[in-house]
Amino acid sequence: MAASQNGNRKDYTIAITIIGILFFIFGFVTWLNATLIPYLRTACELTSFESYLVTFAFYISYFVMALPSSKVLQWTGFKKGMSVGLIIMAAGALIFIPAAITRTYIWFLLGLFVQGTGLAILQTASNPYVTILGPIESAAKRISIMGVANKFAGILSPVIFGSILLKNIGKFNDRLDSLPVADKVVALDQLAHKVIMPYVVMTIVLVLLALLIIFSPLPEVEAEEDEIKENEVKKNSLFQFPYFWLGVIALFFYVGAEVIAVDTLINYGLSLGFDIKVAKYFSSLTLIAMIIGYIVGIITIPKYISQQKALKYFAVLGLIFTIVAVFTHGYTSVFFVALLGFANSIMWPSIWPLAIHGLGKFIKIGSAIMIMAIAGGALIPLLYGYLAGLPAKYSSTHAYAILIVPYLVIFFFATYGYKVGRKKESLSMTGSDN
Repeated sequence: MAASQNGNRKDYTIAITIIGILFFIFGFVTWLNATLIPYLRTACELTSFESYLVTFAFYISYFVMALPSSKVLQWTGFKKGMSVGLIIMAAGALIFIPAAITRTYIWFLLGLFVQGTGLAILQTASNPYVTILGPIESAAKRISIMGVANKFAGILSPVIFGSILLKNIGKFNDRLDSLPVADKVVALDQLAHKVIMPYVVMTIVLVLLALLIIFSPLPEVEAEEDEIKENEVKKNSLFQFPYFWLGVIALFFYVGAEVIAVDTLINYGLSLGFDIKVAKYFSSLTLIAMIIGYIVGIITIPKYISQQKALKYFAVLGLIFTIVAVFTHGYTSVFFVALLGFANSIMWPSIWPLAIHGLGKFIKIGSAIMIMAIAGGALIPLLYGYLAGLPAKYSSTHAYAILIVPYLVIFFFATYGYKVGRKKESLSMTGSDN
């Protein structure tokens, strides 16, 4: 039963506002990777492939920790679980301090992994929370509202942290090789130390938010198990929901595509010869495009178009934008990679409700498995990093061709996969079309 039916409108508004703040916070932390990749590549003297271990360490934590996260939520419930997630994120931010002092890449990766662990708990709680907080047919609209908060934070984070961590990085790189070894070490240490104060501030903010959640009037909501009709077999395993597993696969490929479209763009701009003063804004362009897409979703779903049809059409847009980006160069190619943000915007809000609706008592474990699919953001960008680092001319451009596969998978789920094994009446409740 929706929380909005159990409480008054004020409680519902407070709940949406608090969850919106959470989505802002983990958007800010998540999209910092776009800045950290070029920053750590210089500070820790990394290759292109090694620099993309940033996304690997961050997103693989979702795969490793999502099922333990579901156990945490069984003990704590959604509300306390969100606070636990924020505290763990704060611990991950603290690890950046010894990482910066020693300029040790593995410590940076550990900090990212711990932050990803906290986000795994936070997202395992917050995504289904938003889905079941109101009517299922408007779930994509609510998640789109959360997405605006998430991506607005993502626009700010590379601009704010880029101005701190990447200031004059181009000139720094140009003179680095000419420095004596001892002076080079000192210069790199000074660069690494730039990250300490921002992450101290981040730690404090995360702890304060954890306390805010604990003492907030955020209601506990639970998904009710579907009523079992006469002559209907009770489902006692997630494997009896084939559409759910297809949704997991779609989400895996979607997250990989989303991360590539944001986190690779600064490095991509630098590989094309753009100055860092220009390139540092490229990832924000993707996120601006995503916000525009979210606003379109908020206005049109489900009033003018179902979340299933929107997912299908936006998958086609993703294919078109990818092809144009691969076969063009310079600003045009960068622009169409950024436009992938618009195509990607509707995918997370649509895949989630289509995949988890009707799971009943399995919704927490189902949500945890969906969160595991975020590992697509660890593996697919790593493949892009390998291809982009090849010595062939335009390799960083042609590497984007790997995005064709994710958009084809998403198109399949939006066209057919979402209804495999689903009851007809359940299809109508999701706002989907047969």
